[in-house]
Amino acid sequence: MLELFQAQATSRQLDLAARRLSSARRGYYSIGSSGHEGNAAVSAALRTTDPALLHYRSGAFFVHRARRVPELDPILDVLLGVVAAAADPISGGRHKVYGSKAANIIPQTSTVASHLPRAVGLAFSLERAARLGVSSEWPADSVVLCSFGDASANHSTATGAINAAVHTAHQGVAVPVLFLCEDNGIGLSVPTPSDWIESAYGSRPGLRYFDADGCDPVDAMTTAAAAVEWVRKHRKPAFFRMRTVRLLGHAGSDVESAYRSPGDIAADLERDPVLATARVLVGTGTATPQEILARYDLITHLVSVTAQTVWTKPKLASAAAVTAPIAAANPDDVRADVLRTTAATDTEATEAVATEAVAKEAVAKEAVATTPADSSANGSAAEPDPMTLAQAINHTLAELLDRDRDILVFGEDVARKGGVYGVTKGLRKRFSARRVFDTLLDEQSVLGTALGAGLAGFVPIPEIQYLAYVHNALDQLRGEAATLSYFSDGRYRNPMVVRIAGLAYQKGFGGHFHNDNSVAALRDIPGLVVAVPSRADDAAAMLRTCVSAARVDGRVCVFLEPIALYHARDLHPGDKGWLASGSPTDHVEIGRARIHGDGTDLTIVTFANGVPMSLRVAHRFAERGIKVRVLDLRWLNPLPVEDLLLHARATGRVLVADETRRSGGVSESVVTALLDAGFEGRIGRVTSEDSFVPLGPAADNVLLDEAAIESAADTILGTTNRRGVTLMRRFRSPTRSR
Repeated sequence: MLELFQAQATSRQLDLAARRLSSARRGYYSIGSSGHEGNAAVSAALRTTDPALLHYRSGAFFVHRARRVPELDPILDVLLGVVAAAADPISGGRHKVYGSKAANIIPQTSTVASHLPRAVGLAFSLERAARLGVSSEWPADSVVLCSFGDASANHSTATGAINAAVHTAHQGVAVPVLFLCEDNGIGLSVPTPSDWIESAYGSRPGLRYFDADGCDPVDAMTTAAAAVEWVRKHRKPAFFRMRTVRLLGHAGSDVESAYRSPGDIAADLERDPVLATARVLVGTGTATPQEILARYDLITHLVSVTAQTVWTKPKLASAAAVTAPIAAANPDDVRADVLRTTAATDTEATEAVATEAVAKEAVAKEAVATTPADSSANGSAAEPDPMTLAQAINHTLAELLDRDRDILVFGEDVARKGGVYGVTKGLRKRFSARRVFDTLLDEQSVLGTALGAGLAGFVPIPEIQYLAYVHNALDQLRGEAATLSYFSDGRYRNPMVVRIAGLAYQKGFGGHFHNDNSVAALRDIPGLVVAVPSRADDAAAMLRTCVSAARVDGRVCVFLEPIALYHARDLHPGDKGWLASGSPTDHVEIGRARIHGDGTDLTIVTFANGVPMSLRVAHRFAERGIKVRVLDLRWLNPLPVEDLLLHARATGRVLVADETRRSGGVSESVVTALLDAGFEGRIGRVTSEDSFVPLGPAADNVLLDEAAIESAADTILGTTNRRGVTLMRRFRSPTRSR
């Protein structure tokens, strides 16, 4: 109880110090934990090795946990974050968050439930890692703690994550997560009915419910211990409602009297959890009032002295320093990982591979791609027969699953059915349901599973069924996956490769949800890799690169697969010119384009469905004596600017053929990159319309097509084609000024 009081009092003084620093313009925006100090009781019930994802009011939990870890100083650590000092050991001066690698606290920003899917994914992955022989930094019997507020409990992300945990446990799969709802009865200024949390979660089948008064330290500690013990023993999710109060308002600038009555504010002050713990200590004879006050004064002094010095610490001083953790790039190491022959170096992994091999022969005929007869587990295989794009992805996933035990493939319909388009067909039977499995229909939960699996030591490859559906869960990529390394100064990472079937041009199927050409929201996320292959050989090589970049650099990659090209075989009718194959060790460096042809008159810059369209246009121009090269960007983020400039300058004329929308599409960034680099040639762009994609033939009215590309190219070139006579306007050398 003395340790509890010490943590609670320290957290309270840190709140007060943060307000003083802010008032003196020496600190920055900070949300306090005052009134929530009962959550320190949950820290006392857990092991320091249990991973914790904390609400922004779980300051006392953080202090209590940090004090149990040698060499950590929670006072200094929190205040360095308040003043945004570069020496902040949590986020490196990027944000005031509660986190610590040494204390197994995974940092979260000002979350409104967005961290719950990750917590569920981590709980799901712990035992799976142990059973598959994948190294994880947390013990297999850990309990994952996830705290949030009563207002957050109403968010769709929270309800979806809790549902996913219950749904998964209902199927007999371990999900040892403890949801800690710190219920202070108000969300910013909106009251939460006092009986709402219990009504919503107290009697849900499959979810064990605990309730305690966070302002009563004995009740809080007793119930917390019972809740943690239950989850650890049963490996199932539990919901712990801790009733708290909110003191000092929502945040530093909040004036509670504008929306709360004086009586309500006074009633909360009467329930101050720090005073409640002091009363218990005095009432049990553990300490005298004078000893309690002396302890409190000492804590006040320590916090005050630290606050007086910490604000002078240097801040992040350059853009490079700020962005350093977003996407650490080690291309040589990534290439080396692609070229590895096997990851099965220990006995357990070798036995696992041998066990799985029994099922492989029986399902070989089910696979979409044909495995070469002389392929072997060490990766030294002959080049496979030419494949479609879908076959190449299936074949490469099989190679990666066979080679690396840390890979998981999952999503809706990917296992038993093999995906809507058959891209993952046969993988579940070949590699077992532990590694290839179906999920429930909830994109936030799919990505949350990947977020947690990445923390547990896996390289997850989740599938989002259609591009339009990822927007339902975009914050799991933007606010969680892409920011974790940023807000942990690179100490935590979210390796993953998110496969998404997308873009347009499906015939006779879809409408705007199944034919979606919007990628702007993905390309706007710092550090996120967006790969878009158009051919089978590129798809195989780029997928290997993304997986290795995730493993080596912790990259978050989106692998966008053009649905309309999945089963394409021909470039020209009957030529099978769109089939391709590649070596199992092929590698495409992130941010490098592919050039088709060496034409000197025009460079068409394109990607995905635009590549075969542009190649056919180039073929028709060749028949007219005009030489056109086609540059396949392949990577939409980061753009292959070096290759773009090289091939733009080679012809002096550039046409960007962009199947996405004119506003917010890819072409805007390509043209900007050319202009920023001082390209002096002629530039044009042709795109799809600013429209959703309609059903059926109406789509032809709004989507980019070959006729539009050819017409735009004629405009750039200044050519006409009348009765077979081609005229070309000569432009000045691209090396000269306009």
